[in-house]
Amino acid sequence: MNVVVVESPAKAKTINKYLGPGYKVLASFGHVRDLPAKDGSVRPDEDFAMSWEVDSASAKRLADIGAALKGSDGLILATDPDREGEAISWHVLDLLKKKKLIGDKPVKRVVFNAITKKAVLEAMANPRDIDVPLVDAYLARRALDYLVGFNLSPVLWRKLPGARSAGRVQSVALRLVCDRESEIERFVSEEYWNISALLRTPRGESFEARLVSENGKRLGPRAVSNGEQASALKAMLEGASYVVDSVEAKPVKRNPSPPFTTSTLQQAASSKLGFSASRTMQVAQRLYEGIDLGGETVGLITYMRTDGVQMAGEAIDAARKAIGEQFGARYVPDKPRIYSTKAKNAQEAHEAIRPTDFNRTPDQVRRFLDADQLRLYDLIWKRGIASQMAGAEIERTTVEITADASGGKAGLRAVGSVIRFDGFIAAYTDQREEGEPAGDEGEDDGRLPEINAREALAREKVNASQHFTEPPPRYSEASLIKKMEELGIGRPSTYAATLATLRDREYVTIDKRKLIPEAKGRLVTAFLESFFQRYVEYDFTASLEEKLDQISAGELNWKDVLRDFWKDFFAQIEDTKELRVTNVLDALNEELAPLVFPKREDGSDPRICQVCGTGKLSLKLGKYGAFVGCSNYPDCNFTRQLSSDGDAEAQASNEPQSLGKDPHTDEEITLRSGRFGPYVQRGEGKDAKRSSLPKGWTPASVDHEKAVALLSLPRDIGKHPESGKMISSGLGRYGPFVLHDGKYANLETIEDVFSIGLNRAVSVLADKQSKAGAGRGAAVAALKELGEHPDGGAITVRDGRYGPYVNWGKVNATLPKGKDPASVTLEEALPLLAERAAKSGVKTPKKAAAKTSKAKTTKAKAAEADGEVKPAKATKAKTAGKSAASKTSGAKTTAKPAAAKKTAAKAKKD
Repeated sequence: MNVVVVESPAKAKTINKYLGPGYKVLASFGHVRDLPAKDGSVRPDEDFAMSWEVDSASAKRLADIGAALKGSDGLILATDPDREGEAISWHVLDLLKKKKLIGDKPVKRVVFNAITKKAVLEAMANPRDIDVPLVDAYLARRALDYLVGFNLSPVLWRKLPGARSAGRVQSVALRLVCDRESEIERFVSEEYWNISALLRTPRGESFEARLVSENGKRLGPRAVSNGEQASALKAMLEGASYVVDSVEAKPVKRNPSPPFTTSTLQQAASSKLGFSASRTMQVAQRLYEGIDLGGETVGLITYMRTDGVQMAGEAIDAARKAIGEQFGARYVPDKPRIYSTKAKNAQEAHEAIRPTDFNRTPDQVRRFLDADQLRLYDLIWKRGIASQMAGAEIERTTVEITADASGGKAGLRAVGSVIRFDGFIAAYTDQREEGEPAGDEGEDDGRLPEINAREALAREKVNASQHFTEPPPRYSEASLIKKMEELGIGRPSTYAATLATLRDREYVTIDKRKLIPEAKGRLVTAFLESFFQRYVEYDFTASLEEKLDQISAGELNWKDVLRDFWKDFFAQIEDTKELRVTNVLDALNEELAPLVFPKREDGSDPRICQVCGTGKLSLKLGKYGAFVGCSNYPDCNFTRQLSSDGDAEAQASNEPQSLGKDPHTDEEITLRSGRFGPYVQRGEGKDAKRSSLPKGWTPASVDHEKAVALLSLPRDIGKHPESGKMISSGLGRYGPFVLHDGKYANLETIEDVFSIGLNRAVSVLADKQSKAGAGRGAAVAALKELGEHPDGGAITVRDGRYGPYVNWGKVNATLPKGKDPASVTLEEALPLLAERAAKSGVKTPKKAAAKTSKAKTTKAKAAEADGEVKPAKATKAKTAGKSAASKTSGAKTTAKPAAAKKTAAKAKKD
């Protein structure tokens, strides 16, 4: 018997069926060890020695592998076919060797590019040794990410409170988003006019032609820049006669795009399906690992982390055969289409993402897939089969027209296109990314009627339409991935995790699928550009990625790359020890002036405080991050939060606005914006009464009456008929409420606070008391049944007080932030429950601990590769020994980071 180690339990079960009784397939659940989240895990002074740590769940999993190995004939390492998969195999082998469990047993490495019986058996017949250069590239990447995260993040904590982390790839991706926002803020819109004529042929058919020249002078796209010029040209065209100069029909051929790579799949899934990058990878992982098709579990697509565009020869033959059967012989090109990869490192360029069987159409597997799986498989199948289809044949017609008027001559042009043969378009049509300009193929110009040279045309109408240039669009996840790929930043497996990190750190938000940098994110970017500029430069990051590729190709020594990097990076870190917070604030005030001090409508100095009139506004750093404050503090207590959207009008509105005087105290009531949002204030100084705006109220909707009502809270409703004690209503931290004898009950809306009567208040309080009497032990209905736990007992998804969670017996594990409860799978639930059980000390069957290993599943590989390491906070170092594996699965660590000891004294001074 041979022991086979894969990564996921779902894949282990499927492969075991394919291989039969002569093999025992076990899952590692992703990485089995990691760098501990504490100082000294990577030691540059010891030639970059690295300390690895195995958590308890992984130790149990390795014990199972070791136990199975004792009576086996050999070990086959079959983890995923990429750099992270190679690293997992190396970790497993290294640990087994240290436990002296290998002996003289043969060890081989195989990779499954697809989970089908044929692919698995072929891979088993062609084993190899572990790819040492690929492992070296992994070690270099992990060391770099650790050194950046565990040295740069503490600098941020000391010098820029509120910042959470910095990372080698994460920070550069954030800079792209922030730079685009700065472009938008600096953009100055320009007016331009488009002029066209609606013309009619002698056969009575109408079409539109655009003005392109005046008196022999070509007019560019925005040459007509004002209404006066547009009116003059319109008047000339209205008095002109029109003759066709020439009609040119030109055939154009469009060829299909290659099959998907990781990044192009993420882009297409975002544009066509609205999937986030992480959602795309989750669904693709399931399609790769296998779907039960009526009793047989089969992988439907090839491995989904790849930068290769080539397909295997047998796959090309199968695609061509399927095209002939499903579309017709004309759709099969004379020769197979061969695509070459642009990947700089051939060792990491696998086959493109394609269906494992082109005869398995989306309609045939529809009943076995959930909605998201079907949509993504449909996209992959169509793109894959279209990549081998004949090109589309398009006829593009250009008509040149002369308008002859008494005041001069003008040239107009009409362009149209007709698809003569749809070719690959019959299966798949590319969709432009948001904000991408239209191409010049002409197929979007519409169809023209029959037009002949030298014939006269009748004028029906002349149109002059005003337009304004628009700023560059904000990045979507898809367009950011495309830009990162163009710049050579990150690699296929890193994009989804990098974007997730930016969201989790609250550096960016997503609104209508657009990435908007938060004020916190812009502060971090400005700080890094001011004091660590080299390490957020696009070229520097891309060149470092190239060096990592060269390591995996065996062209560079990994420790030489680390030495070159560490020498300059450490010097830069040391320089920041003398950096004062005042230096940081001065730099940020300068760098972020458009965000922090937007121009005022009256033209006054935007840095002069409008409350006291003499103080100077500046960024201030507080416990919860940065805000704007007055230099005359504490005499002037003006503060305002930073606008996260860069809207100058919104910023200007943060200045105190008078709403009138309080009718009882005669004090001025003002509308303001502080660190925690908009609020109303009565009076000035420390004794001023303040009230935050309730949810649903905008600053624009607040008038004098509403402000007086808010500032008069709490409101007495009446005495409780039983206790005789007063019931009051108010607005608190958790929203509107009623209060009686120290007990609170929530109200639905803020309007209820002002309108609720005694009878209803008593009823609301009684309802709250009756619900509380049900106790916390009341059963919570299951939202979804996931199936049986390997050790017995149902696993369900439920919705609790603090959000959705998965449940198994007495173990409850909260779902990751943003995870859709309806999309949770059994494979995702098992590691979450295992980790929760280990943390909380809940006793689980011994067998369960083995079967539900640590939460670092195959998804953790992407998180490790994202170039971002978030070290634990430097204070309250109670769990210094916990591994970074817990961090990957979402558990918080509080271990003391590198450089914290060295900088503690200096941090106190600052």
